[in-house]
Amino acid sequence: MPHSCSIEQAVDHVLAELPAHIRMGMPLGLGKPNRFANALYARIKSLPDRQLTIYTALCLGRPKAGDGLQGRFLEPFLERVFGDYLELDFLADLHKSNLPPNVQVEQFFMQPGSLLGSAQAQQDYVSSNYSHVARDINGSGVNLVAQLVAHNPQRPQCLSLSCNPDITLDLLPMLQKRRAAGEHILMLGHVHADLPYMSGNAEVSADTFDLLIEYEERSTLFSTPNMPVGCQDHFIGLYASTLVRDGGTLQIGIGSMGDALTAALLARQADNETYRACLAELDGISTWKPLIEAEGGVMPFGAGLYGCSEMLVNGLLVLLDAGIIRRGVYADAALQRLANAGALDETIHGNGVLIHGGFFLGPRSFYERLREFSCAQIEQIDMTAISYINELYGDETLKRLQRRDARFINSAFTVTLLGAAVSDQLEDGRVVSGVGGQYNFVAQAHALEGARSILILRSWRESGGEVSSNIVWEYGHTTIPRHLRDIVITEYGIADLRGKTDAAVIEALLNITDSRFQPSLIEQAQKAGKLGKGFRLDPLFTRNTPQRLNEIRDQFPSLFVEYPLGSDFSAEERDLLRALNWLKSKFKLTEIIELGKATLEAPEPGAYTEHLRRMGLQEPQGLREELYQRLVLAGLQATQT
Repeated sequence: MPHSCSIEQAVDHVLAELPAHIRMGMPLGLGKPNRFANALYARIKSLPDRQLTIYTALCLGRPKAGDGLQGRFLEPFLERVFGDYLELDFLADLHKSNLPPNVQVEQFFMQPGSLLGSAQAQQDYVSSNYSHVARDINGSGVNLVAQLVAHNPQRPQCLSLSCNPDITLDLLPMLQKRRAAGEHILMLGHVHADLPYMSGNAEVSADTFDLLIEYEERSTLFSTPNMPVGCQDHFIGLYASTLVRDGGTLQIGIGSMGDALTAALLARQADNETYRACLAELDGISTWKPLIEAEGGVMPFGAGLYGCSEMLVNGLLVLLDAGIIRRGVYADAALQRLANAGALDETIHGNGVLIHGGFFLGPRSFYERLREFSCAQIEQIDMTAISYINELYGDETLKRLQRRDARFINSAFTVTLLGAAVSDQLEDGRVVSGVGGQYNFVAQAHALEGARSILILRSWRESGGEVSSNIVWEYGHTTIPRHLRDIVITEYGIADLRGKTDAAVIEALLNITDSRFQPSLIEQAQKAGKLGKGFRLDPLFTRNTPQRLNEIRDQFPSLFVEYPLGSDFSAEERDLLRALNWLKSKFKLTEIIELGKATLEAPEPGAYTEHLRRMGLQEPQGLREELYQRLVLAGLQATQT
């Protein structure tokens, strides 16, 4: 059994047992033992003769409230949602590029966009495929692994890796081999009272750990509140849902586009008539009908889906609860063949595993739902090694049988007109997030029979008052090379790029580009000799405008719910968030007159008493607060639904 100890005793033990250079690996995301990490970091900072290198990813910090109206809105919300979440002290120093000289933090994935301004974080980023991280960390000589674990009083000999078996399970055999060769390596676990106890492969013997901090951590688990799903995202989700084949396999990522896909799949199942009526209104649907019939479908799910995703996201849990994810898979190839043939007796062999996941992170309701699950429900979710999910090698025969008709759906922020995708890094070299497992899933889609890689992105974005296209002629960085191009989806439709000529790829992507940018892109492609001088865009795709999408949305309001998976925001906060986003879009020179006019025409405060109270503006003090009040009222009036 592991040695039971306190936080400070654990730090003392680590310092006494390990060499001068401590190389600590911690899980990405939720599974970090923040209290222990902070204590070790503080001690190392005071010991200049010792060194600490931290290998990890996705270091989670609560968003900054900011100033002005944003701060007034966010501060109470963040306090309510994140409560006493314990921040990582080294992360605060990393943001300021102020780590001490004897500490280094190497990450293979960053909280998206959060460390663009940190020179230390950018210089110490490690670009690795998720499935190679255990190999790379082991190769760096990691000698301490520390992570949060869950316990079940009814199973005292076991612990659960819970939210993060992903890398740990792959790393353990490597560490055991080094230990057998005489290296001294420590495994430390810290029990968190609120972590769901996941069984299956996530359950390990308590003897796996050398040190166990049994004082239950009770600080708030980091959560990712559901954000509003806008019009662009809803249409992206709608199109993507048509390519998910009944009886197939589904992988999706985090964020509002993933939530939109979940909402569309729910509508396809539960409100199929409305769902198909909306699809019939889409301008290019006849163009994509053969692809949809060949690769997906629009009818409710009869056989159901199997989920296989590196991240167990809230959407997958919602689909599980809705009965859409219900195709079980089995750890024996012979049984899986019978299941695929519809000849397996489930009364004897059970329903199998419905979801394989590597790690999880989500809103508070997501954790609560997992804690509510019965033992039988938990057994249908197998949290396991990332190598099992993200790669085909190792048990390849079984994986191919399980992952039939796989749809790997991931997001990008830019796609070139020749089909390359960008999702991790800006062209100046600064890393936004990381490669993660995206390449792994794209490669699997090309290796698995019947599988497709689907990259989703918004066709345009607005920044600083300027609107620009996310489909571009060229970009100075590539995450997914164009020779692995497959399917790309925007709010304007589907581009099937697999096996197509460059000219055909360009045309397919132009068809799903916002019409404001089509002429200039056509000109660039023609100038490069990649598109004929006589090329003309099909008139069907010259109406790719937000206004056209809004017209369709207004016909089917039940399909375009702002928070389809629930919300941590109150009704007033949802109104205010809409209003503040509207105000943000108006703070530009070209519309300052419109903003001033709207402010002057703002309604009387009495119409929005509760909203103003939430912002602390019901009784403004001074000119600044009076202006804030008028701005908020103008935004509320402009965004009334």
